[in-house]
Amino acid sequence: MSEPVTAAQRELLFQRSPVTHHDQRLFIAKLLVALLLAVAGVALVIAGSAVFVIAGIIVLGAVYTHMVELQHQCLHHSAFVRPAPHRMVGVVLGLPLLISYSHYRVRHLQHHKYLGTAKDTEFFGFDTRKPLTYGSLARGMFDYRRLVRVVFASWQSWRGNWRFENGQISERLHRDSVFEYRLIGVAVVSASVASALGLGELVLRLWLLPLLLVAIPLHFIVELPEHVMCDESRDVLRNTRSITGSRLSRWFTNGNNLHIEHHAAMGVPLQQLPDRHPYVQRTARHVERSYWTFYRRVIREVVHQPRRATSSSGSPPP
Repeated sequence: MSEPVTAAQRELLFQRSPVTHHDQRLFIAKLLVALLLAVAGVALVIAGSAVFVIAGIIVLGAVYTHMVELQHQCLHHSAFVRPAPHRMVGVVLGLPLLISYSHYRVRHLQHHKYLGTAKDTEFFGFDTRKPLTYGSLARGMFDYRRLVRVVFASWQSWRGNWRFENGQISERLHRDSVFEYRLIGVAVVSASVASALGLGELVLRLWLLPLLLVAIPLHFIVELPEHVMCDESRDVLRNTRSITGSRLSRWFTNGNNLHIEHHAAMGVPLQQLPDRHPYVQRTARHVERSYWTFYRRVIREVVHQPRRATSSSGSPPP
């Protein structure tokens, strides 16, 4: 059971902290690790052996997912000491999953602002407030419709009629989003041209299969714990979940496992958040020891959901 939150605990949890040069060096090191893993994935794919090809596809898909977690830190301008590099790096990190950095940033900051209200809508579309069912999980895990929407947004951007549909944004952000969707369009067309010139197998193995079979479902799995099965409340200690996690999961999610701490102070570099986790463990409503314990809860929820629906309708169980 959660303990009462003291003023001192709340002060620490919500305390702002600037990006230091140490934080910046650490983020650059994470970028280099991601690059090395991507190179390793490419090397496995081109090795020729079926086992190596499969391993390479899995590695590349995982790296593409990890890159979105790194992009998430760029969204909050908490990776570099100066603001300028965030967009430049963030655009590149989002390309494998066809994510417009600027569009994602606006929508994500809206999510932080409106969390716990009816205005809350995340960029990736899975509504965590609805009941968990086999169908909703499958649709979220294999949300290929988003790729269709991205291609359409790219087409609109090239035609000059792309519009932000979730409120108002500045002319600069609109211009940046249009540029990024055009860039995504260039990447898709380039992959298509490469395929037509006889490089289709490489495009398939280095991008399409890692994207469709690994990165998209894995990204959903990583993002799912953040707010699902939490309270409909404006209190961050009730509407968000943190996961203590292992060293591997903390690295792979780039510290986004501490999501309560992140929502409490979203501009704080993610590597600074572990110092705040003991307070969250003692005071927050939704804290899990590991991702496995969370996913077991999800499985139980999905299994028992039909029974709850039957009970609430007043019909006797079969």
